[in-house]
Amino acid sequence: MLNIRERQAGDAVVLDLEGNIIMGGGSAELRDNIRRLIQEGKEKVILNFAGVKYIDSSGVGELVSSSVALNRVSGHLRLLNLPEKVEEVMALSSILSIFEVYDDETEAVKKSTTNA
Repeated sequence: MLNIRERQAGDAVVLDLEGNIIMGGGSAELRDNIRRLIQEGKEKVILNFAGVKYIDSSGVGELVSSSVALNRVSGHLRLLNLPEKVEEVMALSSILSIFEVYDDETEAVKKSTTNA
């Protein structure tokens, strides 16, 4: 189960995530939320992973898919507060380098405001 809390921070929408991003659960919830934001015209998204315990390959694939979907509408996806386990899975999947990753929310929001 993945709990997602949405809030506005500057020009960006921050999704505070809590739980697991795995096949059959969290990855679908994340996809649905990001697709809804795109339909609402909100293209600057920051995912706050502070409460995420685990991500599997399905979740990693959803991050890539969501990033591509946001890029298509001239938006972006930034990642915030990656726990060590999540960072390890993403590094093993060789996709960590395609994302902008931040440890500081203020910096992530600032980048979202200055860059498209």
